[in-house]
This record gives sequence, C-alpha cells and structure tokens, in this order.
Amino acid sequence: MTHLDPSQDHYWMAQALAQAKTALFRTRPNPAVGCVIVKNDQIIGRGATAPVGGSHAEVFALREAGERAEGATAYVTLEPCAHYGRTPPCAEALVAAKVARVVIATLDPNPLVAGKGQKILNNAGITTQVGVLEQDAIELNRGFLKVMAGGLPYVRLKMASSLDGRTAMASGESKWITGVDARLDVQYWRARSAAVVTGIETVLADDCQLNVRFLPDLDDIEQIVQPKRIILDRQGRLPLSAAILNSPETVMVMGPFRQELSDLGVLQLSIQPLPDLLATLAKEHHLYDVMIEAGATLSTAFLQEKLVDEIVSYIAPTFLGQSARSMFAADFQKMSEQLRFKLFDVTQIGQDIRLRLIPIQETL
Repeated sequence: MTHLDPSQDHYWMAQALAQAKTALFRTRPNPAVGCVIVKNDQIIGRGATAPVGGSHAEVFALREAGERAEGATAYVTLEPCAHYGRTPPCAEALVAAKVARVVIATLDPNPLVAGKGQKILNNAGITTQVGVLEQDAIELNRGFLKVMAGGLPYVRLKMASSLDGRTAMASGESKWITGVDARLDVQYWRARSAAVVTGIETVLADDCQLNVRFLPDLDDIEQIVQPKRIILDRQGRLPLSAAILNSPETVMVMGPFRQELSDLGVLQLSIQPLPDLLATLAKEHHLYDVMIEAGATLSTAFLQEKLVDEIVSYIAPTFLGQSARSMFAADFQKMSEQLRFKLFDVTQIGQDIRLRLIPIQETL
C-alpha cells in the first residue's frame, strides 16, 4: 500500500488519536493532541501534548524522529499551531523538519490558527490532507473547539435516576440509586470536565466534593487537572465546614461576596444569568468543558434555556415511588413544550444503563 491509501491513513491517524488520549486529563486549557510520524510504514516518532507550558505533540514526535523525519508523513489530530505562544509554531517545526506530507484530523477554529497552520505547510510545498477520522478528533476536544469557534462551553448534564424517573427520596436522601460501576464511570466524565457546576441544595444535602478521586487506568491521580467546582449559592448559604472546601483553590462560588470565602482562597463570581455564567467561565477562566451535577431545579433550568449539549443519564433498575423527587422540575401543559433528544449511545454499566443523548432543538 502507498501513503495515499485512505485505509492506511485511517490506521495511522488512529495511532495519533491514541496518543492524544494519553493527554486527555492533563492539558487543560490546551486541547489534547496526538501526533505520529510515519516513514516506510513504520512509526518513527510519536508525541502528545504536555501539560500547560510544555511542548506540543508535534515537537515530541519530531524530537524522536530526528533527521529521519525528512520525507516522512506526519499525522496530527488537530491543525498544527501557527502562532508564538508559550511554544513556537508547530507548523514551522514541521517545515524545518522537511516532512513530505501532513495529515490533519480536524482544523483548529482558534482565530490564531484557523487554517493558517495548513497554509504555512502548503506554502512550503508540503502536501496536506484534512478530515481523516475527524469526528473522533472532535470528540476529544469538544469544549475547546466550540469555544474557539465563538460558542459557549460544551455542557454535559449528568443525571442518575430510578426506572420511574426519580432522583432522591422526598427527604432528599439519594445515596445510592446507581451502583458502584456507574459511580466510577461518573469519575471519568468529571475528569473530562474543566468545571463541575452544582447548586447549593446539592451541597447541603450530600456534602459532596465533586472531584476526581479514581480513574481505572491512572495510577497517580495527581497527574490530572482537577475540575473547578462551581457552586450556585445566591443566598450565601455555603457552610465553611463543607467537604468541598477541603480544596478551596479549586472552588468557585456564584453568590453574594463573603470575606470568609475569600480568605480561604475561594474565587467568587457575581450573580448572573446562566448563559452569562457560561460565557464568563470560558472567556475569563478558560473553562471549556462543563458538567452539571445538580438537582432537578438547576438541571431543568439549564435544559429549558437550551444550554445543554449532551445528557449523560444513568438509569438504575429500581423504583423509588411517587413521593420521591422527580428528575425534571418543569410543568408542561402541551406536547409542543416537550424537550426532545436524540439517543446516540446506550451502554450497560454494571447493573445500570447509561444513555448519552443530544438535544433536538425543534419542538413538536
């Protein structure tokens, strides 16, 4: 087979994606990118994005390949950068290495790049191809790509309910509806998130921490960038004894200013509408992937304002009864008011079922 064989391009790009996944929880706010350099049907260099301040994937791959990179093909999961930031432009590094061809999974909508990296390569006589395994590459960096294209952060809403759509007993007791495997799966989605948003009622009821404590394939949890925990507390009720304040440097509170929180190192946000809050998280704090782990009231608010990009819903094989709390707080009167979703993944997690859904914006 030749280097122009699409199936071979798919194979090598899959290797680059595997490299990107090794950087998935460590690079925020930078995207997780992977690169492999291939010559004579062999990988001669590979790399993944280092934590902030470190080198990009292409630099590691070129360093390993050395002089052998001349005439080779580089496979990279995101368009090589074209600007000077903490590191020099990767597009120019590929030119200097005299690679013959660069295959790019997806272009970078960042205005500092946005096709400029590809242009640098083309102007140097390097052949480029874009779009190989593009959806797989987009999945790894949805929040970054959405914000760089001018949008709000990518919002995942996590829900856990019984077969009869209940999330807690009438008293507020909710531990545990789902099994251990499902709760461990939630740890993965938290690790994928730059921020976890919850309401004060959830903190008061569960004394939750909402951090990442375990990932099955990671021995040292200190390697990951912990998500910011954002508490919506409009009346200033967060107790200083809350477990979530054990790591105050990763806590943000939207509510009235409290000096005692400031003294702990908690970052405080002014009270603002949910769309403005998401914009603030992206523009001022570079938080591009947000997960909502909250009760029905706050979850419903995000849904009704059409701010949710994806629902991750766990359904446990149990009934909690009609007096238990519902997972959705809105009161619709007409079928035309319903919120509809497209199901794109169903997975059994232990004895529970995980559904992943994206909204269908049109109502009936």
